[in-house]
Amino acid sequence: MNTERQFKESTSDHRHPPAMATTTVTARLNAREKQPAEDLESNSNINKPNSSSLNDNATNDWIHFSQWIHCFCVVTFDLNLGQALEHVYPPQFVPSDQEVSNICYMAFPDSNSGCMGDTKFHMRLRALSKPRAYAPMTQYNGDCAPSMRQDASHFWGFVYFRQKRDADLPRGYFQKSFIIITRLPFFNLYYDMLSQLAPRYFDEGMDVIMRASEQINSHWPGLRVGQMLNLPLLGYNYQITIPRAQSSSRGSKSASLSHIEQQSNNKSSSAEVVTMMTIILPSVNEIDLFRSLSMVLEQIYTLWELVITAEPIVVVATSPSDCSHMVQSLLALIAPLEYCAEARPYFTIHDSEFREFTHDCSNKTGPPACILGVTNPFFIKLLKDWPHMLRLVDNQQQLLQLQFQFHKNSRNASSSLMKPTSTSAHNILNGGGGGSEITSSSTSASTSGLLTKYKPYLKKDKTLIKKVLLGMKTKRPEHVQTALIRRHLLELTQSFMIPLERYMATLMPLQKDISPFKSAPNASSFKLDDFLATVELAGPQLTSPVKGDWKGLYRRFFRSPNFRGWYESRHRELQLTLQDLQLQALSEANLEHWAHDKQEVEIIDMILKLKQKLNLYSDNNAEGIEGISWLSTGNGSGAGAGAGGGGALSGNSTQQQIRAQIECMKSLLPPDLKNVVNL
Repeated sequence: MNTERQFKESTSDHRHPPAMATTTVTARLNAREKQPAEDLESNSNINKPNSSSLNDNATNDWIHFSQWIHCFCVVTFDLNLGQALEHVYPPQFVPSDQEVSNICYMAFPDSNSGCMGDTKFHMRLRALSKPRAYAPMTQYNGDCAPSMRQDASHFWGFVYFRQKRDADLPRGYFQKSFIIITRLPFFNLYYDMLSQLAPRYFDEGMDVIMRASEQINSHWPGLRVGQMLNLPLLGYNYQITIPRAQSSSRGSKSASLSHIEQQSNNKSSSAEVVTMMTIILPSVNEIDLFRSLSMVLEQIYTLWELVITAEPIVVVATSPSDCSHMVQSLLALIAPLEYCAEARPYFTIHDSEFREFTHDCSNKTGPPACILGVTNPFFIKLLKDWPHMLRLVDNQQQLLQLQFQFHKNSRNASSSLMKPTSTSAHNILNGGGGGSEITSSSTSASTSGLLTKYKPYLKKDKTLIKKVLLGMKTKRPEHVQTALIRRHLLELTQSFMIPLERYMATLMPLQKDISPFKSAPNASSFKLDDFLATVELAGPQLTSPVKGDWKGLYRRFFRSPNFRGWYESRHRELQLTLQDLQLQALSEANLEHWAHDKQEVEIIDMILKLKQKLNLYSDNNAEGIEGISWLSTGNGSGAGAGAGGGGALSGNSTQQQIRAQIECMKSLLPPDLKNVVNL
């Protein structure tokens, strides 16, 4: 194929030829397309167990381990096969052939940089097998924030790649990757685990993985939100807390149910924890934003608009570490709003989804709504028609120094942001020509920054930029810079979402419309024009200093996957609230008075209705509310019934009252009829 030929040409000038063996991998990809499915197992050096060995008992032996980690993988470079899977542990969780192929290809850097030494990065790949649904994980997903849920459709892979010269090996290089495969996006935890486990594995071998796996399975508690968890690991003890979702109004019950079990776990492991070095992680998933966003500080508001409207973005870097970190930083721009489009922190030409994400965007559909992180220069030509490309320079620290030097030499920091005295320095800082007005013809191999024709709806607020630049000048600690950026972006996202949340509260029916003797009413549908009419007087301008065309940005957001994901979640929460309110009305109604002039068949129908509502309430209570709300319980418009989750009930008392109503209705029926209908 012409695509494959261009790819070979683009990667033929490696500074470290042994690092990639691109032609071997490409030839292997072509050969795999011609192989029958049963021959694909040659991609791995491991011996897969028979399906009969993958029984429920074997899987249940790793029930605690599988909550945190799917498996450990080791990928090596084989002279005959290229990247090959060497080990999987526990063996019961060997990925499928397609998953193995994706893991192997993305386990090594796919660029000209060579990546000598140790490199850490992460990837996200589609999971072909679904995890078993069981109560603890369902409860966890209902209680935690959306960004921290266990992903049933994707795996996260955290990679520790080592490449070093070794004259004893045929090719003169040692190349191997240690990988943690999981469904949880706990970046800080798993990156730290990589640093602890991978070097020891390279020195001591598989015994390290086996001991770590046994310790995780035996001593790590189940996933819990809102509680401090002790996670011992080979001489270290991680202390983490998984925060509860801000609108988890049903979480108190699950917390109380798990409190005794959690105390037991802490007591049983306390003696062991005392002898370990404690590593306290303030957050399991919030990464260092300053590391990446300081490179695009001038375009941070444009990037925020692109991410919140789910615009297609490709991030081009020279190492998988830089591109995966930048992609994750972009997703964090709109926190706590969930990014509902596709994102691939590290993506290669060999990925099984390559054609899906890189199809010809010259047609009417255009490129898909996704963010791709790539390192192969071939993607620059392949994705030249994508509307937004973010290119990172070879040496980020060098660019930071240039950025600092440029602003230090300027007479006035604010004027330097708007009227730089050096065109070349301005191009380095802003990716050329103003940061958001770069044409395709002006791009070159050396151009860096955000390349886009996008016209921002909002004006740039220079307050944040000035504060961060001042911090760079005064050498403010990076974690403080990150906290400053995160807080500012959080307030911006909240200002954008509060009008939407307030409008959703008005879609709730009135309290008088909820009757115990009728079906629960539905929330009204979202109407864009009606919402935009509220923006003029109660829009983001009330809480944000940022000026601009907020209505235009809302219209664009309305067409994005992010709006659909948010609306479906909030609408589901409103419907659950309405069901709760009707159940409460049923529990408080005088059904005995209602039944005095009713036929027996109507009484039986009411009993069945009460049982159905009770079962439905129990199911919903187990699943939890998955929506996000930035409004306090009493901050609705006042027109709705319990808007924004304010009508959530005390589960135990309501269920007891419903059971009492059922018994009351049963007492009104003759004994022979109760036996006939099995009540």
